[in-house]
Amino acid sequence: MKKIFTVLFLMMVLIACSDTTNKDAKSETTKKDTSSEATEHNYHIGESEHWEAVYSYIGTELWGEDDGQTTHSSKDNYKLVLTYKGSLEELSSIKNLEYTYETTTSSGSKTEAYTEPPSEKVFTIGGGSENGAIVGEGEVIKVNVKWDGFEESFELHNKVK
Repeated sequence: MKKIFTVLFLMMVLIACSDTTNKDAKSETTKKDTSSEATEHNYHIGESEHWEAVYSYIGTELWGEDDGQTTHSSKDNYKLVLTYKGSLEELSSIKNLEYTYETTTSSGSKTEAYTEPPSEKVFTIGGGSENGAIVGEGEVIKVNVKWDGFEESFELHNKVK
């Protein structure tokens, strides 16, 4: 009989403890806690014989918790500025220009056809996304440029601050 009372007593204690723990856990999991972290890499630079490029990047990640689940969202913007290193006159005969970039998480390209000579030596591609992967600070960005039968490839590395 003593054993039965001991077992019942232990069960009641365990039930009482587990009920309190569940109430505490519920109040903790219903809290929404968020933290934001901005990532900014403005100076990925590189060059080849005829071209140089700068890749500007700003990304923000938002981490939080909702009902015990970790939440994540992100937003980013980028701009690749490609500059011809020669004179504008050297570009006067260009008919086609295609340039691409590639990171581990994204890529982009732009193709331009010219019926008249370009009026500038600077070419730009840009954009942004939501809830995608964030480009890392040490990331190497690959750039490829093709123009009228010529092609050059080079890498962009983050400038040391």
